[in-house]
Amino acid sequence: MAEAPVPILMYHSVATAPNDATRALSVAPEAFAEQMALVGDLGLTPVGTADLAAGWRSRGPLPDRPVLITFDDGYEGVHRHALPVLAKHGFVSTLFVSTGWIRGAYDTGGGLDAMLDWDQVRELAGAGCEIGGHSHTHPQLDQLDDDRLRTELVSCREIVTDELGAVPASFAYPYGYSSHRVRQAVRAAGYAQALAVGNGLARRRQGPFALQRVTVRRSTDAAEFVRLLEGRSIARNFAGDRALTKGYAVLRRARQVRRKAIRSRV
Repeated sequence: MAEAPVPILMYHSVATAPNDATRALSVAPEAFAEQMALVGDLGLTPVGTADLAAGWRSRGPLPDRPVLITFDDGYEGVHRHALPVLAKHGFVSTLFVSTGWIRGAYDTGGGLDAMLDWDQVRELAGAGCEIGGHSHTHPQLDQLDDDRLRTELVSCREIVTDELGAVPASFAYPYGYSSHRVRQAVRAAGYAQALAVGNGLARRRQGPFALQRVTVRRSTDAAEFVRLLEGRSIARNFAGDRALTKGYAVLRRARQVRRKAIRSRV
């Protein structure tokens, strides 16, 4: 019997007053609290990214209605606003950090809004949040050469390991996009599974390095959130996003062809 699809929720900032760079993909604290209450009311059970992937690999037991709650980048509001709500419900989650955006010794100054520091990341980990990798400086990974790609992946993994004393098992692709080369590099860097976006439910057949997520954003109301959890009308909700993704993929391929042509003439 095939495993049922699983909703993997992708959050970014949880903030009352996000800046322009993060507003569209931010969620108000009140909305986040309402959404987590809905997760509980609907009888879903949050699990970690590594736990879902391990369960699918081994065909081992998972809750009847699993859901993943994930956060990208490392915004300070995940600690300030999301953590108390998650703790209230006893929910686990996954935070994918761009290590060069976290305040501290490795900060490159690229963070888009108020970012977490490493003490806050450790508090999240201690409260049941799985910490995964999201690259070091959040680049478009498929646009990097092999050496820079490896550096982004390995630096992120090593920094998380040094700061937390635990090796991150899971990865999320910056901008949600990956190629075969990027997925192979993520595997080679030591990650056991990785999340894309895709705006669809995750299924075992997608493979452990291309699991899809659904985007929760500031415009997501309660009715739409329930539809995301239940897998209803997702294609219609994200039709515009998918069209943009396809166009972006064409642009990426054109850039790659152009770069190869330039290198061949040098």
